[in-house]
Amino acid sequence: MTSLRRLGASDLHVFPLALGGNVFGWSADEAQSFAVLDAYTAAGGNFVDTADSYSAWAAGNRGGESETVIGNWLAARGNRSEVVVATKVGAHPAHKGLSAGTIKAAAEESLRRLRTDHIDLYYTHFDDPSVPVEEIITALDQLVKDGKVRAIAASNIGPERLEASLAFSAAEGLARYVALQPHYNLVSRDTYEGGLQDTVARHGLAAVPYYALASGFLTGKYRPGADVDSVRAAGAAKHLESERGSKVLAALDEVAAAHEAEPATVALAWLAARPTVTAPIASARTPEQLPALTAVAELRLTDAELATLTAASA
Repeated sequence: MTSLRRLGASDLHVFPLALGGNVFGWSADEAQSFAVLDAYTAAGGNFVDTADSYSAWAAGNRGGESETVIGNWLAARGNRSEVVVATKVGAHPAHKGLSAGTIKAAAEESLRRLRTDHIDLYYTHFDDPSVPVEEIITALDQLVKDGKVRAIAASNIGPERLEASLAFSAAEGLARYVALQPHYNLVSRDTYEGGLQDTVARHGLAAVPYYALASGFLTGKYRPGADVDSVRAAGAAKHLESERGSKVLAALDEVAAAHEAEPATVALAWLAARPTVTAPIASARTPEQLPALTAVAELRLTDAELATLTAASA
């Protein structure tokens, strides 16, 4: 049994890979999504990440489709107590921003779609500089007091506002962020390393990186001349044009060969071994894509291998 990791200072304990729900109700229909969720939990996974806005960008969608799929799955399987459900507020077309009223209304909608009475981890999806951190934290704290949210977290926020939020929580004795969801992977390090990572480390927060596989680039399936059928192909393929991208692929191939592992597993293992990181997030459209992701729980890279990957990604 893979040992679970404690999420920051919370009482939540999570599998070292969070399953991204961005594809549910978008590039994976409900039946496909159920199959992926079943395979993930069968492999020991217990940490599902979504947002109230997923997938408003898709034609015909209004936002909330992913939460609805997850809620239907939880109800069908009767396993709500076994799954740590994370969702986000602030980007749904009908609930944009982080005013107190928006947070309260959006949370009720998320609870309804997820078919549950509580959200385990509730993120602010994007910081809203027009709203004082005092108002945001007070609104989130009320959800915790009401038993509707177990722990709070932030995503897409600068170190100054994160620091101010934590300071207000401490001064007023209110709920405090326990985690941060940053954009972070082998080909995007400056999006987290530096001031943001320092703040997370100083306050004992857990980092739960998104784009952990750089839109699929770090799976190794994007190579010069390769044609990949994916809605994210254009975003992933751009990394082929950079010297860093080529170096990272070569290093991934080398380390993967030594372990008879997939490049994706190695990329996630590097991330999972980074300071402050608790669980990278990765998504799968089919159950067949999952083993390379959940294998991160068992793969241990040597110090030399970690150094090789770190140098290639510099």
